[in-house]
Order: sequence, then structure tokens, then C-alpha cells
Amino acid sequence: MKEILRRSITGVIYVVLLMGTVFLSSDAFDFLFMVFGLACLYEFKRIVRLKEYYIYVAFLALWWAYIYLIHDQFLITFLMLLTITVDLALLVFLFSKKAVDFNKLQKFVIAVLYLGGGCIFLTMIPYKQNNFAQFLIMGIFILIWVNDTFAYLVGRSIGKTKLYPTVSPKKTVEGSIGGLIFALVAAYILSRYETSLTVMQWMILAFVIVLAGSLGDLLESKFKRVAGVKDSGAILPGHGGIWDRLDSLVFAAPFAYLVLNIFSYVS
Repeated sequence: MKEILRRSITGVIYVVLLMGTVFLSSDAFDFLFMVFGLACLYEFKRIVRLKEYYIYVAFLALWWAYIYLIHDQFLITFLMLLTITVDLALLVFLFSKKAVDFNKLQKFVIAVLYLGGGCIFLTMIPYKQNNFAQFLIMGIFILIWVNDTFAYLVGRSIGKTKLYPTVSPKKTVEGSIGGLIFALVAAYILSRYETSLTVMQWMILAFVIVLAGSLGDLLESKFKRVAGVKDSGAILPGHGGIWDRLDSLVFAAPFAYLVLNIFSYVS
């Protein structure tokens, strides 16, 4: 009972913090995810046993450049494609049955592009509109939360078929399908309030976010299982580390950004 209460309190504080920065100002939102990005890098460094600290410098330089200085669409697209390429390469690691030993350079690239790039594109998503699109980014958070919540509830109540037991023993196929269905329902409701996207576009965005987010969740679980740890950190009581909370978001962010770019191109 104490564990449930502790998780609930931490979860409420986390949600309030996110919503507060989103509706406070764009600068507050940017700063929050810069801090979250640094926290994720710290936890990743510890799990993969990377001692060097220059990944912080690389991330901060990249974050500052792309959030405040670089507005050239070619350079933004180049970074997006690099980030997505690293993410897709990590799926090979996720589904490989053989042990994969990353060298220092590979760990550096993974840290800066998979985690750093994910946080950067998550921060850039609201700026796809002329103004800071608060309800758009909140909608993306809601889709992730709805999927996670109902995947857990459906999986716990009727889940029988294990999704990927060697990496995440508790996740089930039934839970994943349930999470997707409820995320699609949430997307339909969101389309009534955030009309910059059509109903169909919200549905497509939800599907991409749920699929990529679920893979991101499994990917972090794979890193932790290889390292032999339960949580990425202990900063969030009952929830583990920041990376534990953002694993779905940071992996899904560049794919969501790509989808939003396609919507802008075809509309």
C-alpha cells in the first residue's frame, strides 16, 4: 500500500511539473527537457559504464544549437535522420539474441543521438506551429500516458501472452493491444480540442507514438537487463530514474517529429 501511495504521489508531481512548464512558458519547457536530457545521460553513462563526461558537453552544444541557433530545415532534417538511424540500429541490439558489446565511440553516439536527440526533438515538436503549440505537446504526453496506463491495466487483468519475456517478463500482447486501442480513443478525443491536426492525423500520430514508444520502453529494459539493474536510477521514488519515465518519449520523439513534418508537407 505504501509503495502504491509513493508511486502515485511521485506520478502526480511528475505530471504537474510537465504540465506546469508547458503552460508556463516555452523557455521553462525547453529548460526542463535540457535538465531531463542531462539526467538521462547520467543514468545511461552509469548503466553502460561510460566514464567520460564529454557527452554532456556534446549534448548541451547540440541542444543549444538546435533549440536557439539553427533554423535551417536541411540541418534539422539531417539531425532527425541521424537520430532515427541510430534508433533503428538499436532495434537490432534489442532483438539480437547474441551479446553486443558497444565500444566507447558507439556508446557516445548512442547517448548523444538516442537520448540527447530524443530530448531535442521532443522539445522542438511544439514549434512546428507558428506559435508554441501547448496542446499539441500535451496531447503527445497524454497518448504516451494513456498507452502506458491501459497497457498495464489490460495486461494485468487479461494478459496471458508474453510480449518479449526475455527482456520484459511482465509485458503482454493483450496489454499492448489494449494500450493502443485506448490511445486511439484518446487521439480521437484530442482531435476535438487540438484542431491543428485532423482526426485521421491524430490517429496516425497515436499509432506511431505507441509503436515507437513501446519499442523505446523495451529498449531501455534491454539495456538494464544487460547491465543487471532493475531501474535506471532512484531519483523518482517508486518509479526509478528519469530515463525510466522518458524511455518511451525519447525514442518516439524523432518519429513523431517526422510524422508531423509529413503532415505539414501534404496538407
